[in-house]
Amino acid sequence: MNLWIDSNDKLQQMCDQLAEVKTVAIDTEFIRTDTFFPKIALVQLSNGEQCWLVDVLAIDQFGPLKTLLEDPERTLIFHACGEDLEVLDHALDIRPHNIFDTQIAAGIANVGYSMGYARLVNHMFEVELDKQETRSDWLKRPLTDRQLEYAAIDVLYLHRIYEILTKALEDQQRQEWFAEETVAMFDLAAGRKDTSDYYLRVKGAWRLQAKSLSALRRLCDWREDTARELDKPRSHIIKDQVLLEIARRMPTADEQLHGIEDWYSRSIQRHGQMVLQQVQDSDADAPVAAIPEPLTKTANTVMKAMRSALSSVAEAEQIPQEFLSNKKELEAILRSAMENENKGQCNWPERLNQGWRQARVKPVIQAVLESTETF
Repeated sequence: MNLWIDSNDKLQQMCDQLAEVKTVAIDTEFIRTDTFFPKIALVQLSNGEQCWLVDVLAIDQFGPLKTLLEDPERTLIFHACGEDLEVLDHALDIRPHNIFDTQIAAGIANVGYSMGYARLVNHMFEVELDKQETRSDWLKRPLTDRQLEYAAIDVLYLHRIYEILTKALEDQQRQEWFAEETVAMFDLAAGRKDTSDYYLRVKGAWRLQAKSLSALRRLCDWREDTARELDKPRSHIIKDQVLLEIARRMPTADEQLHGIEDWYSRSIQRHGQMVLQQVQDSDADAPVAAIPEPLTKTANTVMKAMRSALSSVAEAEQIPQEFLSNKKELEAILRSAMENENKGQCNWPERLNQGWRQARVKPVIQAVLESTETF
């Protein structure tokens, strides 16, 4: 049974009813095509027996929902909750604390790594879900019957999946592993909010000289502020590769802004003066540390050896290899080892230096490094 919630009174009644249960399944529908911030359209909740579809466009008092979802004694069941947490935070000022992410749990329980909701439902219940409404216009009213059915299905199976995965984690004695991954998920979400190092993500930035790198950092910071202020995607302001070329050229006058691929006259007229100002202001900045060059062929061979060793651990532990360590972590370890004569003293990412990974992952990587004669 699906209930449509489109008033403050109905929302209060729903929250009063759900306050009696300790597990609530939740999902959101939103649009994020031509804006910086996601535009929330719908919140779906279920107690395992019925589903509530909350029309956030018709409601202006979300206090009861905030109280319900932020209660640390209540477990919220999500699937791949990263964007859901972002949209709840930005649009409704709701920050849940007690989360069970079925995508993470499925990976830890060796059901499958990074499985989408439809695939997980199919794997567990042999049910094919229709995902055609995924990219439909959720802000349009009224929603179609197909949209309403799709939205409800997104929380329909979550309680059953939660029960199965909770038992699987208990049987495999991996509750602690799952708890660590949940904390890491919150840390990752917090890290995404910090864009002060966005310039490091720009492809090819490692080729820039120190002054140009300082300019790129300034340009990325300015674009971030502008994108947020105008609520436009970063690429709608200026694309990464345009910023990279501007930083390489270090222009000082209007005429030097022309002739850059993918930067058009209208954008130059709108943002040109601010771009020049960022380049000029970067002269007074403290030097930026150089970005390391891509790994050499020899170092990449060591990377392959590290991944191969982790593959053996994954097989032995019956867990997807991707959960053991990611490429960014392995590269950071390798670069640290390359800079340190004592391979045992390299800097280890925090999550590999604690918890279950410290005993299972760290020794294997360490063995590969110590057996390597040269990088």
